[in-house]
Formats: sequence, structure tokens, C-alpha cells
Amino acid sequence: MSTDPRYATRRSFLADTAFGVGAVALAHLLHEEKLLADPSKVMPDNHPLTLEPRAPHFAPRANAMISLFMHGGPSHVDLFDPKPELTRKHGTDYEGEVGFSFVNRASKKLFGSPWKFKKHGESGADVSELLPEIATCADDLCIIRSMHTGHNGHEVSIRFFHGGIPAQTGRPTLGSWLVYGLGSESRELPAYMVLSDPGGPPVDGPLNWSSGFMAPLYQGTVLRPDEPRILNLDAPPRLKGAAQGRNLAFLDRLNRAHLERHPGEADLESRIRSFELAARMQTAAKEALDVSQEPKHVREMYGLDDDATRDYGTRCLIARRLVERGVRFVQIFLGGQPWDTHGGIKTALPAICRRTDKPSAALVKDLKQRGLLDTTLVHWGGEIGRLPVVEGALDDGAGRDHNGQGFTIWMAGGGVKPGMTFGATDEVGHRAVEDVVTPNDFQATVLNLFGLDHEKLAYQAGGRSQRLIDGRAARVVKELLHTS
Repeated sequence: MSTDPRYATRRSFLADTAFGVGAVALAHLLHEEKLLADPSKVMPDNHPLTLEPRAPHFAPRANAMISLFMHGGPSHVDLFDPKPELTRKHGTDYEGEVGFSFVNRASKKLFGSPWKFKKHGESGADVSELLPEIATCADDLCIIRSMHTGHNGHEVSIRFFHGGIPAQTGRPTLGSWLVYGLGSESRELPAYMVLSDPGGPPVDGPLNWSSGFMAPLYQGTVLRPDEPRILNLDAPPRLKGAAQGRNLAFLDRLNRAHLERHPGEADLESRIRSFELAARMQTAAKEALDVSQEPKHVREMYGLDDDATRDYGTRCLIARRLVERGVRFVQIFLGGQPWDTHGGIKTALPAICRRTDKPSAALVKDLKQRGLLDTTLVHWGGEIGRLPVVEGALDDGAGRDHNGQGFTIWMAGGGVKPGMTFGATDEVGHRAVEDVVTPNDFQATVLNLFGLDHEKLAYQAGGRSQRLIDGRAARVVKELLHTS
């Protein structure tokens, strides 16, 4: 919700708290009906309050992004960052300093990965046996092994990745900045969409897709995890078709007459013209979300025929269908933080890999075969990694504690170099030591791929110009950018 008292109205309260299609419809349609305040007066230096497409600062490589956010901290030393020295020293004491989140289960015994790694593709990327499908995409991946938040906690690092500043709430997320900077390519669908999990919200809930101090026009629109993914898209049977058209026309006449008598001061209820956007979405959204239209082999590729992968695969397939139809930014979340493997990692890690491996790989392959991967950036990763030492005992209940000092994410498409492994952690995978990349570097690089300069993209709020990377050190990691 906006912290600026100038926006503390009934309209902003309802719009900020809706967190869904209604909020987007409200802001979009109030603009269309010229019922919003003049942005040049209330928000100097800001883009107009509109989702009309805007020109980037320079030629973009990407025009859409899908973020597969893995809450909890995937264990890089078990998935993408093999450490022979860690295996060799398994069971011995680590000589370095370690910051533990759970001191009562802390240990300095090194824990070699129970899983084997192999090199894949012409690039020779190392991928664990736990991710056999992602391994087949090795030559399309840009694997970053040197991520570093400097914080071990979940929320502090999640907010760093999404909002640009560790721990701080009330800030717009990366998706909000992209939509604010570039607008939307679709008039029928929200520009920023969130695909939630049947198991519940992710850790930090709506803060993951909040527009913070920005207008609610730029927040993420959350789809329900089950059908119907958007409620009340269809009018009641007695109001469908011509009846609905007559009602909308009559309501429009009433609203216009009321506005003539009270210019700029009409009650919120008579101003909300969400019926028009809802009418447009009745066809467009239902069609976009209907994966039954996909051929059988495509649905099988995403794992829709398997109980373990059906849900995540469905959402990955929907994400592809959304960007195909002009949605700018799509986030897919898991409930809670299933990668948070403090104990029982030998069973918990294979289970979450099985849920997500095939659908994630299918998304990359499907975008590529449709010619969409070149301009669609896919991101896979969590907010932290895991420690190379064991949490608990070195037995079947072994786990790994939090590690924000060094971990792995990957990207594909959207202008990043394919078949690349970048950066490195130390010999046991504890700290990033080569070509360190922070969340701010990641954000600056993503904005650059979309043709946006992270130093120029600003939003006036709280009496000053604010940026995603607000006065913090950041660099565009040019080594990751595809040059051809």
C-alpha cells in the first residue's frame, strides 16, 4: 500500500488491498475514463498512469519475463555446483567461519553431496542427477554460480531480490518496475500476473508481487491456484449477451450524468468502470488459461499426465500462453518454502526436484520451439542457497542450513548467453569468490535486457525520486549478455 499520505483515499485503499483483477481494472479504467488525478500534478517526473506501451531507453533484447521463483533456497552444491573437495572431506570439520540460522542444530561437519553430477550438452554444464530434464537444456542455460546476498534469512533476501533493498518492505517488485517502465502489450490481460500454488501462498505473501509505493496499476494480478482461476468472469445466464450490453450502456449513461453534476467528485462506486475490462477479459482470459486447447504431446511434455508434475506443469504452460498473448511479467510460486531443507534432505530435495524439473525444462524447450525464447527471459532460482556443512547429524535426517554467501541461479533466453557457466564459489561451495553477482546486479542486468537503464528508471514517491536499485552499488553483468 502506498505510504504517501496524498494517496490515502478510499480509492487507493480499495485498489491497494484488492491484489487482483479488480485493482488492475480499477486503475486502468479510471485512467481511460479520465477520472484519475493529473499525474503531472500529483506525481512529478513519473510516467503517466497508463498501461499503454512505452519506449525503452535503448533497444531491448527481451520483451517478457517468466520467473520460476524457488522459495526456501535450493541447495546449489547438490544441484548445479559440484564440489569434489567437499566430497573428499565429507565428515571432517570445516575450518572456515560459518553463520548459522539454527544454532541448536549447528555442526561444522562437511556434508558431501549424496548425488552424482554429470556434464551435459556441448557446453559441458554440470547438473545433478536430481534434475535430469533441466540437464537436457544445458546448452540454453546461463548458470550463475556466484550469487551473493550477504544475508542468510529468507525474508531479508526475498525482499532484496524482489524490491532491491534487503529486508525493507513497501517497495515495488521487479515486475512492477518493468510494467511501469514499459507498459503492457495487451489490452485484454493484466501486464503482470502471478500464478499461485494450491499449497498456499509463498513466504512473504503479497510482498512478492506488491507495487509498493507505486500506483496499484503496476502490482501483480494473482490467479487462483485452482479452476476457476479468475472468479466471476462470466455474467449470470440471465444477463449474458444483449442483456449485459444494455445494462452496461445504461450504467454508463447514469455515471456520465452523475459526473456532469459532480465533476471529479463522484462517489467511488459510480466511478469504477471495471465492467468494461471484465467484459474484455471474459473471452481473452478464459482462452489464455484453457490448457485443454494444447495438443496432447505438449501437455505431456509439461507433465500434465503425472500427478507429481501436473500442477506445476499446468502453471508453466499457462505462463507460456500468457507471454504469447502479450503479458509482460509472469511469476510462478510454490507454497511456503519447499526448498528449505533443514532436515531429511535426502528425501525432501528429490521430491521438490521431481515436482519442478520436468515442467521447468518443458517451459524452456517450448518457448524455444515456438521462437519465443529469444525475447522471453526465464529465471530459475531462490533467495539463498544451503551450507556445505550438515545441519543435525550425518544420517538419514541430515539437512543443510541457510547460506546467502554463495549460491546458484540460472536464466535462459531473453538475450543472455546460452550454454554458459559464470562465477564460482570456494572449494566447498560456501562463499562466492569469483565474479560475484548480487541481487542488485541481477536486477540491473534484467532491466538492461529490457532496454531500461537502472539509473534512469525512477518513480517520484515520498518526496523524492526512487529507483529499484536505490543508491546501492550495482552493475550490469555484461559478461552474461548475448553479443550476437
